Amino acid sequence: FYPKLAAATQLPTTSQPSPADFVDTYSRLLSDSDAEIISVHLSSAFSGTYQSAVLAKSMLEEKGERITVVDSKSASYGTGMLVVAAAQMAREGRSRQEIAERIVQMRKETKLYFLVDTLEYLHKGGRIGKASALFGTLLNIKPILSIDDEGVIFPVDKVRGHKKAVSRIVELLHKDFAGKKVQLCIAHSNALAAAEQLADTLRGNFDIGELNYALIGSVVGTHIGEGTVAAIMRAM
Repeated sequence: FYPKLAAATQLPTTSQPSPADFVDTYSRLLSDSDAEIISVHLSSAFSGTYQSAVLAKSMLEEKGERITVVDSKSASYGTGMLVVAAAQMAREGRSRQEIAERIVQMRKETKLYFLVDTLEYLHKGGRIGKASALFGTLLNIKPILSIDDEGVIFPVDKVRGHKKAVSRIVELLHKDFAGKKVQLCIAHSNALAAAEQLADTLRGNFDIGELNYALIGSVVGTHIGEGTVAAIMRAM
């Protein structure tokens, strides 16, 4: 996908599932009278997926009362980390309400910083958010981006060169996680070498109890382009 994206003259398009898609899936799952659903989705600031899920829940009337829809206010493994945690708690027999409350709290405790190779894709795709002021900045300026409490991309800082940008991410994460055991995910869009380099740097600065890598898929990848690396961290 990423080599095709780099060579494309026209940006691919993405589209959220329809409410009908969600109704079909929810109905199938809820045919088991004991089933309940926690439906966790990409930030509503990036996609209409969350709204489709909420509408589908309302269309199911009484059955919809067994569904909790969660706006992750994040993307890629920022969302995935919440889904995995929810699944683990479900296996442990936790209640739907307890799980939903915990992953919303986790969302607030998780920090995500990412570096894009270019702002071009965020700009073209309309997902650039509060980072729009950085578009067209000088060559080799590396913006450090994050996602705020409303699920919107915003610029944290901008530094010259990739190495300095990584050092700055370490400084930012130290404010929240110095001296704590952490869970870390490094996500990347076809940039494994840069992802491993970032992981090595963070491994030397934090007590990492769990480390995962995630390849950013084509939907999010359409809007960030090839060469993005992200650090997603939370205390264990």
